[in-house]
Order: sequence, then structure tokens, then C-alpha cells
Amino acid sequence: MENHDEQFEAVVGERVKALRAERGLTLDQLAELSGVSRAMISRVERAEASPTAALLARICSALGVSLSVFFATDNAPAMPLVRRDDQPVWRDPETGYLRRVVAPQGTGARVDVVEVEFPAGAEVAFEGQQASRTQWQHVWQFEGEMELLVGEDVHTLRPGDCLYMNVGDVHAFRNRTDKPARYAVIIDLGPR
Repeated sequence: MENHDEQFEAVVGERVKALRAERGLTLDQLAELSGVSRAMISRVERAEASPTAALLARICSALGVSLSVFFATDNAPAMPLVRRDDQPVWRDPETGYLRRVVAPQGTGARVDVVEVEFPAGAEVAFEGQQASRTQWQHVWQFEGEMELLVGEDVHTLRPGDCLYMNVGDVHAFRNRTDKPARYAVIIDLGPR
């Protein structure tokens, strides 16, 4: 798994660099737009640092993409089946939450499916993500309990519960219990 994590960090770094270049942004400009230091962005691009979920969300918002669009692989061959061992996995270095991209990439589908394993006591807070305003998501709880701050509302999800929301309205995911939680996020990516 360690080698897989290192490979995925390299992919994250390459993706940040490519998106920054596509938009004609310097490191300094991206730092100013995202509120993330130039040094940290440079370390992420060189795969010397694994960004936290909140930090990556800030970078993505400044680049005008959501996390799901960020993790989508544009050049992946279209295949209707992706085996669990081949699904991209990213672990947030701050909270330890694990994000697995379940949906096959390269199909052109407007829906993304992500599985999340969220540790006990963990919290991820997001600033408003304007790039995500055109996307909607379902959070479908499988195990454990999660608290989501959506707009001004706090929702507690238990196994079997499903919450629908605009991605840009999500401010925090919290697991206030002493047990891990597992859920799926099904995202409508909007027009491509």
C-alpha cells in the first residue's frame, strides 16, 4: 500500500501542476488565490508533501475544479469495470480518512462514486467551494455515524440514511463517535 500511496501522491502533484499550467497561473498566483503557501503548493507538485483534504479543497477551488473533477483521470481508457485493487485511493494525512474512487474513469459518465472510510473523532472542514456550486451529491451512510454541516444546518447520518446537497454548501464532515464511519458519496458532476 505504501508504494501505491506514493504513486498516488505523485499523480496528485502532477495534476495540480497541470491544472495550474492550463490556467496560466504561477505558483505565487495560485498561492494568493488559494490561501495556501507557495512553498506548500511547490512541495505538493513535487510529491514531497501529501495535502490534507481541506488544503486540497482550497487549491481545487482556486483552480476552478471540485475534488471529484480533480481526481478524475481525463486520459483513462474507458472501461466499464474497475476492480477494487485498481481503484485510486487517497488518504488525508491530517485525519487519516480514506477516499476511494469507485466509479470507472474515462467513461464520460456525469456521476462519480466515492467510498469514504472516516476515522473515529475525525473532522474535515471546508471553506466555501465556488467551483463546486454546479455539483450535487448524495452522502449514503453504511456504517457508523457522521455529522455534516451543510449551509447553516447540521445533519446526523446513521446507517441507511442518505443526504442530498449542493457540494458548495458543505462546510464540514465530523465523526464525533469513537467508532469509524463508512459512507458513499455519489456526485452529479453536471455537464461535461
